[in-house]
Amino acid sequence: MAQIEQSDKGGKKKKGAQKKMSIHVDFTPMVDMNMLLITFFMLCTTMIKSQTLSIALPTNEKVEQQDMNKAKESEAITLIVDTDRNEDGTIKRDADGNPLNIVYYYEGKPQVIDENQDSIFEDSNLQREFFRGNEGGVQQGIRAILHNRNKQVLAKIAVLKQDWKDRKFSPNKDKNDSIYQAEAKKIRNDSTLTRPVVIIKATPEASWTSVIGALDEMQINQISRYQIDNINKTDEGMIDAYKRKHGLN
Repeated sequence: MAQIEQSDKGGKKKKGAQKKMSIHVDFTPMVDMNMLLITFFMLCTTMIKSQTLSIALPTNEKVEQQDMNKAKESEAITLIVDTDRNEDGTIKRDADGNPLNIVYYYEGKPQVIDENQDSIFEDSNLQREFFRGNEGGVQQGIRAILHNRNKQVLAKIAVLKQDWKDRKFSPNKDKNDSIYQAEAKKIRNDSTLTRPVVIIKATPEASWTSVIGALDEMQINQISRYQIDNINKTDEGMIDAYKRKHGLN
């Protein structure tokens, strides 16, 4: 608290002269109050946990043949991401300045006969798309392909999300969010629904943004079964044949 001390140096003083006062302010109570406030806010603040993207990477463990064939051919879709580059290796960009990231994809198994003959790749089931967002609420590009393959899961999650927005699970925000996340996870892992198994591969020319774009599409389309794999000779042969056939070399 503030204290006023009178300065008296002794000696005679003129009649009517003002007395000099020195003011001393004690800041100890203010420091104590600040420490109490900091402690209060630390105890009452909700700490935000950092969220990371979980990626299913290929394993080095030996996998038996019967385990490799668990996914149905009708459920499988393979994405091969690529980036269009100039002769000097720089990434080509579109009119808006976005990198030209390409997605080659095929459903089921690659339709080839003999990997040692180039001609058999000409009429493969490989197709070409791009990363595009939504236009007028309608999915475009590879997003539309994945959305259609996982439409049963997305339809159920859309209903669930509306209930979450209306706080039907709980009036408490945190509890409402946690219930929604748990129920959405159950839907994504529901084996009774038609769900795709996505295998993501990358060409040597692919940029990191193309791989990240493919992983983003997994989250956007609520796809729970996906993994990153290495590109093989069959994939390379189909891409080369596709480029020759459509004059993209």
